[in-house]
Amino acid sequence: MNNIVPVHGGFVDGSGWGAVYKILTRKGYRVTVVQNPTISLDDDVAYTKRALAAQDGPAILVGHSYGGAVITEAGNDPKVAGLVYITAFAPDKGESVATLIDPPPGAPEPPILPPQDGFLFLDKAKFHASFAADVDPEKAAFMADSQVPWGVAALCGKISEPAWRAKPSWYLIATEDKGIPPEAQHAMSKRAGSTVVEVKGSHAVYVSQPDAVAALIQEAAAGARATEPFTPKPKSTQCAPRPVNCRLPRGCRR
Repeated sequence: MNNIVPVHGGFVDGSGWGAVYKILTRKGYRVTVVQNPTISLDDDVAYTKRALAAQDGPAILVGHSYGGAVITEAGNDPKVAGLVYITAFAPDKGESVATLIDPPPGAPEPPILPPQDGFLFLDKAKFHASFAADVDPEKAAFMADSQVPWGVAALCGKISEPAWRAKPSWYLIATEDKGIPPEAQHAMSKRAGSTVVEVKGSHAVYVSQPDAVAALIQEAAAGARATEPFTPKPKSTQCAPRPVNCRLPRGCRR
């Protein structure tokens, strides 16, 4: 399983996978980084499927944060052999990132700023502490100043069928994450039946600790080969993960 397709989350672009890319390509993997516009889930799934169509065989699909929702839907593509969630959302059927988030009443609070024309940004002054606490300060400052607008509509896109029911999955939990609380990560990974590893790191663990992230992806590539054909998971009777208080605005409208 030599094809790896990483998908970024909200507020950032695919360049954050640079260090992971270097590690994997030096080990002989073919890595295709998806550059999602993060405007709508449907568009991001379409972009991801285009990247999958270009692969010369089965692929491991990797998602960070909101990218987890993207791979949960796009992972139904027949070329996907396994899913890797890097401190990511893993919604079930009919769920969206928005349904996994419990916004407080009233106006949204920092570090996520009120929507601007339907898009979200993180407060630049709080970006380092909230998103990338273990990333070099200069690099974190660049990430804050080069933010990609995250469409509110993207958060509202619902999953038609979660790929983790039919494909094996792996999940990296970042224990110091201030974006998706570790307890929510535990709940989502358990529900998905994922193989779990824990790393002491921030929400941007894929930037700060690329070796650990690359190691899990390699484990998934080996594991997907070993588990074929994969036995689909039965429908879970477990309750949905407790909502994540990310302080995002209400009002998902199509």
